[in-house]
Amino acid sequence: MPPGSRPDTLPAIPRQRIKPSWAQPDPLDELAERLDDFIAAAVHPDEIAALLESDGLSDDQIRERYGVKNSFALAEELYERVERRYPEPDGPVHDPWQVGLLGCLLRGVVFALPGLGYVLGGPLLAGPHDDFGLPAGTVPLLAGALVGWTWNQGLAHRAYSWLGLGDRDAARRSLLLGAPAGALLGSLVALAVAGAAQPVAVAFAAGQSVYLGAATALLVMSRERALLAALLPMAAGGVLALVHPVPDAARLILLLGSLTVVALLGLREVAPLKGRGTVLNVGPRLSASLPYALFGLATGVLVLYTALGDFLTGEQRSAIAAPAAVALTLSMGPAEWLLYRFRSGSLAGLRSSSTPRAFWRTTVLTVLKCLSGYLLALLVLSLATSALWPHAPGIAGVRLAGLLLLGVVLWTGLLLQSFGAVLSAAAICCAAALAQSVALVTHAGSPHWIGLIVHGTAAVAQATLVCALLGRVTAHR
Repeated sequence: MPPGSRPDTLPAIPRQRIKPSWAQPDPLDELAERLDDFIAAAVHPDEIAALLESDGLSDDQIRERYGVKNSFALAEELYERVERRYPEPDGPVHDPWQVGLLGCLLRGVVFALPGLGYVLGGPLLAGPHDDFGLPAGTVPLLAGALVGWTWNQGLAHRAYSWLGLGDRDAARRSLLLGAPAGALLGSLVALAVAGAAQPVAVAFAAGQSVYLGAATALLVMSRERALLAALLPMAAGGVLALVHPVPDAARLILLLGSLTVVALLGLREVAPLKGRGTVLNVGPRLSASLPYALFGLATGVLVLYTALGDFLTGEQRSAIAAPAAVALTLSMGPAEWLLYRFRSGSLAGLRSSSTPRAFWRTTVLTVLKCLSGYLLALLVLSLATSALWPHAPGIAGVRLAGLLLLGVVLWTGLLLQSFGAVLSAAAICCAAALAQSVALVTHAGSPHWIGLIVHGTAAVAQATLVCALLGRVTAHR
């Protein structure tokens, strides 16, 4: 017994101790353990922030539970606590960006074939050149086309948004209401520009507006093959008209026949189905489609200036400088496919990179390869169309450089849209279209040199923005 102890006293039963606050489980450690596999495979903290936000964690909840100010601060803390691991997945990796080249090329052909309608219908717009030196009826047709491109670009985005929400019926309804409204608006604008003095031009512009609306509906609903079949007779007539005279009656029959078939196919595709599907209470905001419409307007203006460059310099008076516009339109097929290739390559880079800097380098190389491929396709198409188009000026020197820079603007603009930065792309393209318009109106220089400068400036601005976004993992979702 220890000295001084009482032999008749039993040892006291120890009391249960209260665990001090510092020994409580750390909520951050618990969260890191729960999300360990995902955090370990993350290349950038933004990936973790996106997961936290998708789980519904608000900044207030994060501050209360974990003592940090927001989801990004929490993501950075979790990223630091968990060691990097990149386990190989079981079986082949799913790549949602794998698409066939043939389907994209088909869309490019479908985009370009309506241009042969202008070749077929050109003689029906007989008359003296207008004050701008353009063939009779060109201005109302261009005004109606710009309105159609603007309206239908926004309409397509809205319909695609409904499809993304899984509401196909709502997408049909938006097309059913929006396409006729756009056709009416385009026709009224052409009438306002032409007046009663050019009834044939107004009728042609009205048919053009109807076609744009119906074709938009078919393309959104993935009916490219049906649209191609409807356009083939008219396209064949346009090709024949390039090398051999075609009677006016045959021209009119081919134009009206293809237009009628396209309109009926479009109406059939968006007609309401029997019964009602699931109706979503919350749909996409109308304002979300506005940047896409502005992007369509701006790029339409830039393409038209490129097509009309030789008219504006007085170097051509017999036909619109179509080869450049046709080449750009046909190139949209390869452009779409290369955008998918970039998204697929960035997904592979996300799996193979272990640091944000390595991921950025990988995506920069991927985007350079895809952009180079697109410019090569545009170069081949521009040289081919210039060689095959009767009485067309050659595409070389400043013309060719301006065309390729415009290709950079279009492709990087589409890439920015895929990153969710459509507002920035629309702002840059609208500024470029406005600058080129002001320069041409004030006769600040040769249209070709103005186009080269404007396209180059816009291309540099958008390429810089693309490089800034390439390292953001969440931009590639």
